[in-house]
Amino acid sequence: MANGVPEGNPALRDKVVWVTGGGTGIGRAASEMFAQLGARVALLGRRMEPLERAVRLIEAAGGEAKAVQLDVADRAQVQQAAQALLAEWRRVDILVNNAGLNVAKRRLHEISGADWDRVVEVNLTGAFNMAMAVLPAMRAQRDGLIINVASLAGKQVGVLSGTAYAASKHGMVALSHSINLEEWRHNIRSTSFCPAEVNTEILDKRPIPVPEADRARLMQPEDLAFAMRMLATMPARTCVTEIILAPTYKRTLQPGESGAA
Repeated sequence: MANGVPEGNPALRDKVVWVTGGGTGIGRAASEMFAQLGARVALLGRRMEPLERAVRLIEAAGGEAKAVQLDVADRAQVQQAAQALLAEWRRVDILVNNAGLNVAKRRLHEISGADWDRVVEVNLTGAFNMAMAVLPAMRAQRDGLIINVASLAGKQVGVLSGTAYAASKHGMVALSHSINLEEWRHNIRSTSFCPAEVNTEILDKRPIPVPEADRARLMQPEDLAFAMRMLATMPARTCVTEIILAPTYKRTLQPGESGAA
C-alpha cells in the first residue's frame, strides 16, 4: 500500500479533483478522501463558510485544497471558475458532480414552478454545466473520470423523493451514460452513482423528518467516499457505468412517508 492506494492501481498523487457541493455531506467526505490519497482538491459550492471549513481540515491533515464559490446552475460562473482552476492547476482528472437539492413541497399537487425549476437547474443542468467545463481539458489530456452523484430516485420513481428530484436524477443518469457513449474515444469514463438514503443534510428537507436512530443506521457520507476511492483507483481500461448503493438496514417508513394522504 502506498498513500492508501492499493498496489497496481494508479495513485492519485498530483492528480486534480473538483468536487461540487464539497463543503458538506458526501462532497466533503469525498474531498477529504481524495486529499488523503494525495490529490489536489477544489471544493466548489454556493456557501463559502462550509467550503473553507472543509479546506482548513484538509490542510491541517497535510492535504492541498481550495474553496471556490459558485452556483453550478450559473453557466457563466462555472466557466469562469473552470478557467481559473485550469490556469492554476493545468489539468482536471476527476469531477465529482455532487451538488444537489430538494424541496419540502415536492409532490405534483403542491410543488411550485419555481421549485421545479430550481431543483432541475441545480441537479441536472448544474451537472451538465460542470461536465461541459471539464471535458475539453480531459479530452486534451486523453484521460478523465466523472462521478455523477445521482440517486436511487434516478432508477426508481417513488413518492419520497418527489417529482422534480426524481426527474432530475433520471436525467443525470442519462447524461452520465451519454458521456460514456460519446467520450470513450478520449479515455473518459463516467459513473452514474445511485445511492439510496444517506445521512446528509438533504434529509432535513423531508416533509416528515427521519428519526435520529434511523439516520445513524443509514449509509454515511464516508461510505460513499469509500466507493468513489475504488472508482478513482481502478485501471482506466475499465469503466464502471453505474453503481447502486443501499443501506443494509431496511427502515420502516413512518405514517405519511409511503405516499398516503
